[in-house]
This record gives sequence, C-alpha cells and structure tokens, in this order.
Amino acid sequence: MTATVDRPPVARRELRFEVGLVLLLSLGQSAVYAVVSLAAKLTAGRPLSQQTATLNPSQSPRPYLDLTYQLLGIFFALVPVVLALYLLQRDRLSPVRTLGLDLRRPGRDLGWGTALAACIGLPGLLLVFVAAQLGLNARIVPAALQPVWWAVPVLIIAALQNAVLEEVIVVGYLMTRLREFGWRVWWIVGTSAVLRGSYHLYQGFGAFVGNAVMGVVFSLFFLRRGRVMPLIVAHGLLDIAAFVGYTLLPREWLDWL
Repeated sequence: MTATVDRPPVARRELRFEVGLVLLLSLGQSAVYAVVSLAAKLTAGRPLSQQTATLNPSQSPRPYLDLTYQLLGIFFALVPVVLALYLLQRDRLSPVRTLGLDLRRPGRDLGWGTALAACIGLPGLLLVFVAAQLGLNARIVPAALQPVWWAVPVLIIAALQNAVLEEVIVVGYLMTRLREFGWRVWWIVGTSAVLRGSYHLYQGFGAFVGNAVMGVVFSLFFLRRGRVMPLIVAHGLLDIAAFVGYTLLPREWLDWL
C-alpha cells in the first residue's frame, strides 16, 4: 500500500508568482500588447478616431489554412484557463464550488446572463458612439474574416472562447486568489476591472472605460452570486452579437452605424 502525503498550504509568495505567471500567459500579456498598440496609434500622426482596431482578422488568403489558424488560436487561448483551474483544484478549491463553473442551473444562468448582457450592451453602444465622436476611440472592426462558409461558426466559437477566458481568469481565478491575499473588496473589484479595461486599450480610451465599468458590474455579481457561468453567458452573447452582427449586416447599415 502506497502512503499518501497531503500537500502543505501554498505560501503567499508562491501564490503571487503563480498569479503573475497565469496573467503573463494570458490576459496580462494581452494588456501589455494593448498598451503598446495604443502608444503606436497615438504616435502615428493621425487622430485616433481615423484609425482602425480589427478583431478576428483573417490569418491567410487561403481559406482552409485560415480556418486552421483560427481554430489553433482559439485552442491555445484556452490553455491558461485549464492551467488556472488545475491550480485551484491542486489547492482543493473546486472550480465547481469556488467559481460556480458548472451546468447545474442552466435556466437561471441563462436568465441572469441575458439580463446582464442587456444592461451592459445598450449603454456600451452609447459609450462607443460618444467616444468615437470625441476622438477617444479607434474605429472598431469586430470581424474581418473572408466570406466563407465557416466564418460565422468560427466567430461564435471565438466569442465563447473570449467569454470563458476572460470570466474564468479575470473574475473567477483572479478574485479568488486576491481574496486569499486578504485584500479589501474594493481593491479586488478595482484590480479585476482595471485589468479588463487595460487589455482593451488597443481600441482606445473609450473601450478602456467601458470594459472597466463592465468589470466592476461583473465582479460585484460574482461576489454576490459566486458563479461565473452567468458572466460567461452574458459575455458570449455580447461578443456573438458584435462579431456575427458585423459580419451579416449589410455594408450600408454598418456605414450608417
């Protein structure tokens, strides 16, 4: 019979290193690139409002090679999520209980997610419009894939990938670890919100503010309900509407918008 040894509690220094590593492999890295991208736009010699921030660009003029790149990008973007969940499980913090990452309440999660998407989406559109008028945002192109049969399915998968990555890492994982550090609630909420806003800076200052506000709302919801699934639903609905809507709407409608 093999003896088992309980793992000793993780030291705070180890947890800090762990959090930094997870973020640098995922959305912290995105935040650094977003800051550099914004600096490049601001020093390009043209107003920010006359520049473009493209999400979901085509990776190759060859359709099936492009599809391969898109699917690989989605797959590898989710690896840090698996790492974060593994690290929580290692410390006996079940992702199901700690993050509410399960399918036990589909109706309630869908209802809350839809409500959150409506509350965030409509004011968000207004903020994007105002920021564009003030010259604080680049022109956002939510999708720039070729007109191929797989474009819409891939955009839906990409939207869900964004939702899982951001809500699990920036809300569930990060806030759980910061609570272990003994941080005050508003420092935890503020850190999560600022991080969410920072990796959207490549779109401009309006995107930073809008996503930071979204981060505050989502963080408070998680603290109150203890579930990330409604947040994943809300984020997924918002991104699907943006990506697929931009792809399917007639060009003249988009020019008017």
